[in-house]
Amino acid sequence: MSSKSPTKQPHSAISDKRRVLIPELVVIIGTLATSTAAILIRFAQQNAPSLVIAAWRMCLATLILMPFVLIRYRPELKALKRNNLGLLACSGLFLAAHFATWISSLAYTSVASAVVLVATNPLWVALFSRIFLKERISRWVAAGMLIALSGGVLISLNDTVLGVGTQPNVNPNSLWGDFLALLGALFGAGYIIIGRRLRVFTSLPVYTFTVYGSAGLILLVTVLVAGLPLSGYQPVTYLWFLLLALVPQLIGHSSINWGLRYLPAAFVAVVLLSEPIGSSILAILLLNEIPTTIMVVGGLLILLGIGLASWTELGRSFQPASNHP
Repeated sequence: MSSKSPTKQPHSAISDKRRVLIPELVVIIGTLATSTAAILIRFAQQNAPSLVIAAWRMCLATLILMPFVLIRYRPELKALKRNNLGLLACSGLFLAAHFATWISSLAYTSVASAVVLVATNPLWVALFSRIFLKERISRWVAAGMLIALSGGVLISLNDTVLGVGTQPNVNPNSLWGDFLALLGALFGAGYIIIGRRLRVFTSLPVYTFTVYGSAGLILLVTVLVAGLPLSGYQPVTYLWFLLLALVPQLIGHSSINWGLRYLPAAFVAVVLLSEPIGSSILAILLLNEIPTTIMVVGGLLILLGIGLASWTELGRSFQPASNHP
């Protein structure tokens, strides 16, 4: 009897370590995938309106998930309670509003400004997490958020106010784009907060299918009411739609949603601040948007803030709240 105890202890320790490390890794991979969104959206906006892009992105992602979810998770779908369905629909509403505002912002302002401003959602997440999720934010995570946000402010000022970025002159259109990106940050924070609560008792496939489907339906109705065409675009535009659904949505957002069940919402939001770095690199390579010294300094501050918050959170033990995958 006693000889079996030593063999179980190391195995349990290894499992605990993996449980701590895997969620962080998945969230980082998801954030890298979401970094491609701004570039793909810019390409699609050459031929399609922003709301149409958002609707196609969410509807395609839902259709891709549908066969898998209906075959493997039909019992869980049927077992969803009415109040949970309401929360899922509410999460979809926040997600639809997030994409409608943020994708629209990219038509008016630079990639750097849009991505950085929408990345300010940790400020809202920290506030809402404290109120609704009763999650305490450690002073080190708070410091990391402040450092990262200061870097984001520098990049935003460089591009919109200081007049030395890719848009040298401030104009009403760029300011409108910045405002839309800030709205996207607010709606994105609501989406993260609700997702943190729902993922406790909902599997990832069911959660993503219902939330993406709700968002897609809301965006589709919005497009139809606005009288915008859903078809008739160039063939390459549909390729951008498909890539948006596959890479930043299904790989990116789904990975982040998976991590939300294991990690504090504020930590996930801080990691998401690295998205401007990836998007800026892609903007250099594909859109010829060369960063200035101020933008580089801002990027380093963002990485420093993320590193500080990540190092602190990796020292904790995260236990899954249910057996859902």
